[in-house]
Amino acid sequence: MVDFPQHIFREYDIRGLAGSDITQDFAYQLGKAYATLLPIGETRPVTLAHDARLSSPELHQAVRDGLTSMGIHVMDIGLAHSPLAYFTVFHYQTAGCIIITASHNPAEYNGFKFMRGKESLHGQEIQELKVAMQQEIAERDQQGIATPSSIQSEYEQFIAHDCPLSRPLKVVIDAGNGPTGLFAAPLYRRMGCHVTELYCQPNGHFPNHHPDPSVFENLQDLIATVRDIKADLGIAFDGDGDRIGIVDEKGDVIWNDLLLLILAKDLLRMHPQSTIISEVKSSNRLYEGIRVAGGVPIMWRTGHSPIKAKMKETGALLAGEMSGHIFYADRYQGFDDAVYAGARLMQVIADSHQPLSAQLQGIPHCEVTPEIRIACADERKFQLVAHAQQHFSKLGYPIIDVDGIRIEFPDGWGLLRASNTQAALTLRFEAPTQKRLKEMQKLIIGWLQKHNPANQPTDD
Repeated sequence: MVDFPQHIFREYDIRGLAGSDITQDFAYQLGKAYATLLPIGETRPVTLAHDARLSSPELHQAVRDGLTSMGIHVMDIGLAHSPLAYFTVFHYQTAGCIIITASHNPAEYNGFKFMRGKESLHGQEIQELKVAMQQEIAERDQQGIATPSSIQSEYEQFIAHDCPLSRPLKVVIDAGNGPTGLFAAPLYRRMGCHVTELYCQPNGHFPNHHPDPSVFENLQDLIATVRDIKADLGIAFDGDGDRIGIVDEKGDVIWNDLLLLILAKDLLRMHPQSTIISEVKSSNRLYEGIRVAGGVPIMWRTGHSPIKAKMKETGALLAGEMSGHIFYADRYQGFDDAVYAGARLMQVIADSHQPLSAQLQGIPHCEVTPEIRIACADERKFQLVAHAQQHFSKLGYPIIDVDGIRIEFPDGWGLLRASNTQAALTLRFEAPTQKRLKEMQKLIIGWLQKHNPANQPTDD
């Protein structure tokens, strides 16, 4: 039996401080517990991978030992980005996967992501895993076998064949010292690109910048290099390669809702009237742009697992989140792979014979805030959002409540939702001018401060 903190079991994964919240004993018990969630008699291997964090190799070994102690065979792909593990599930029909990663969290953190079969574990299933870990789990007489496996060549071959470029492009990639550069750089060269690498050597200290491409400050070296060498684009990856950040040839950041619009317009030329999904933090410009291009937009809950579930339900060919998760079910398997999304974007640029910045011509300008966080106790945050919904509904504002509340104004919107990952409320606003943006913020944040007065907002 392993004693462990409850808070590290989150909506979509497990994350905590390595060495205290998450130990080798914890990882061993997790491997055993995951085995109990597989179908009885499962003979297919489970894919196992880890990111570049300093604590990842020892946790990887412990999970592997836990799995094999339960008679589960392991396809061990070692240091890899998360999408490579997902790729094995679909292309090699493995029983699922476990990835040791804390994505873009600080270096002292670590964690785990899971698939069981072709479905990501999330929500109640993560809680079922926690319950299983609290039980005495008898090891099985028949030990499983762990087999080191290299599938990089097959992964490269698949994407290079799927995304041929009509002309060579000059691309800068920034892997943030995560593992993704080891896979993206050779693939993009195989596709005919001239590739300039930034921070593609894995280093669990993350010495150059935090591996989170959704934060503007983390893109500064990429921006400067794109401008300096006159590249066609820059691509940044997060700590485990499932989230993307894009810089155009001018060095301007293309935020991920507008990136999704570029990709959606390209897809809709081949597949008119297709369903495309995004989340409540995305711009009205995205949803309207999809409609104008002949698509069917759906606004859905934030989170890669709910998005993938909604794609399966609706048959959507493409989806994306503001955080940089891009999901292709067109020619791909519907999971979030930033390397593949980058290849599809390069196809758009090459085939259009126009620069990346030109792909957004005609899209109106809007002022948008970053994600704003206000500390709020877990036991109060959902209640406060419900109270806000009652208040603003009574004032006559239309509200979209698919995930928190998105308060609609004639010329913009304001979002208020409870964070799934921390004791906080998250907010975002979009308006045609800075003046109007501040008016919306004052209305909603002003109300919050009266009802949650001890905490002040901070940009994320």
